[in-house]
Amino acid sequence: MTQLSYQIYNWRKSLLGLILSVMLILAAIVLVAAPAFATSLYEMPTLTAGSNTWAIDKAEVLSRLTEGELSTSLEDLAKKTGYEVRMVTIRHLDYDVTIESFTNQLFDKWFPTPEAQTNQILLALDAVTNNTAIRIGDKVKSVMSDEIAQSIASETVGVPLRQGDKYNQALEDATVRLVAVLSGQPDPGPPQVTENVRAERTFKTAAETDKGSSTVWVIGLLIAATVIPMATYYWYQSMGS
Repeated sequence: MTQLSYQIYNWRKSLLGLILSVMLILAAIVLVAAPAFATSLYEMPTLTAGSNTWAIDKAEVLSRLTEGELSTSLEDLAKKTGYEVRMVTIRHLDYDVTIESFTNQLFDKWFPTPEAQTNQILLALDAVTNNTAIRIGDKVKSVMSDEIAQSIASETVGVPLRQGDKYNQALEDATVRLVAVLSGQPDPGPPQVTENVRAERTFKTAAETDKGSSTVWVIGLLIAATVIPMATYYWYQSMGS
């Protein structure tokens, strides 16, 4: 092997080693960082009974106008009835956490005693799965049954989401129904669902796009991390022969 060939051999060897290292690091970052985008209970702001915080949009799916209107309506409700409703949207949960368990844990974190919980309502929404959950205090049950509470979470919120991720409408409708029931007015009930034939959607939602892109990157990096070492090995063998 000439001096030039030896230098080219070393240069290619170093380059392939660098490429392999970079690919492995990128694969590790993607695999480790993916769950890091999940909303943790400890990322939620500190809140207690009587706090002037009503809507927390961690998922960033609400307009500023809607968030302001929700806060105004829920604050007025609290002043008139003493019932405090909090609405929370989150982007993603850890793999071992459900929206129900997250809601219960957050409810207990914010209102740790039976006295603090008694007049509280917490409605939470996971914007990736569009799953919802609600938790209500004991005093609330005197004016709003568990059945109505669950209907608000699954139907009043759920129907606009199933019709096209209408987050603003979903929480606005939930607020209207909550205000009516907690104020002692007749329950307006869940939204009426009309069976319309929907044209097949030709575009992806933001959540689907995010999931698809992440999956493609992970698969591509894993394949590269497998193929490159094999290619490097066979290249070394061919150079040595």
